[in-house]
Amino acid sequence: MDETPLKKETPIPRDQNRAVVRRVTLIGMAANVLLAALKFAGGVIGGSQAVVADAVHSLSDMTTDVAILIGVSIWGKPADDTHPYGHQRLEPMVTLGIGIVLAGVAAGILYNSVSTITEPHEKGPEWIAFWAALVSIVSKEALYRWTAAAGRKIKSMSLVANAWHHRSDALSSIPAALAVAGAAVKPAWAVLDHIGAVVVSVFIFKASYDIARPAFDTLIDRGAPKDVIREIERIATETWGVRSVHKIRTRYISGESVAVDLHITVDEDLTVRDGHDISEEVKWRLIEQGPDVIDVVVHLEPHNSV
Repeated sequence: MDETPLKKETPIPRDQNRAVVRRVTLIGMAANVLLAALKFAGGVIGGSQAVVADAVHSLSDMTTDVAILIGVSIWGKPADDTHPYGHQRLEPMVTLGIGIVLAGVAAGILYNSVSTITEPHEKGPEWIAFWAALVSIVSKEALYRWTAAAGRKIKSMSLVANAWHHRSDALSSIPAALAVAGAAVKPAWAVLDHIGAVVVSVFIFKASYDIARPAFDTLIDRGAPKDVIREIERIATETWGVRSVHKIRTRYISGESVAVDLHITVDEDLTVRDGHDISEEVKWRLIEQGPDVIDVVVHLEPHNSV
């Protein structure tokens, strides 16, 4: 057993990252408005219905931006009398909503591309529409990478989910750009727009699943995998005064943040104070050294009772 107690320093609460979520989301919202205006103007001037439709899709991204801005002001609040465990569960709820919205976007793209595949194409669009779509692709991909990096850094599943919404907008601009380029080069190639849209919708469906599944698992109290539980057991067992560890239970609070509930045994002749100190040492070691542990409840038992 490790006999060197840890210096007990209060960990930085994750809800202090609300300002980061708000700032990144506001910048993303502003980018959505500007890119939607650019694509709408380019689509109208260049005569591209695909690019105009893509501009409308960019505006749909604002729904998730608004949801996050409203949600972050709530799930970052500290625990209170009516919510003793805090408000973090709202984040996976918002994240699940983003996943559902993405699935709806994918379904809309798929339906539109299939239902209009036999429609005749009139005068081809002009290159200005292509450049508007291309700027959107590059900008939204850059916005995706920046937002996803910020979300992973502060372990915010809603921010990562919104990053994927940015990427879905970039992906949906690809068939619009191909349609313009194809029609500009040879009108008969306009069918590539529909084929590309079907492929893009599949990718967006996959992104929707990857976003919604972890959020759903969090909402139904999914436990940590076996390797995380083994690491928790190791840290607790190596704490000075702990004779054994059992009945480890875990659940994800938000993103990768884990709450732990476990039982430890100590020598039965220890004082209440000694037992309390050992329990606190286990708690702080798990928070300091454990795999994204943010909350620990330790149940103390005499060693001979197990």
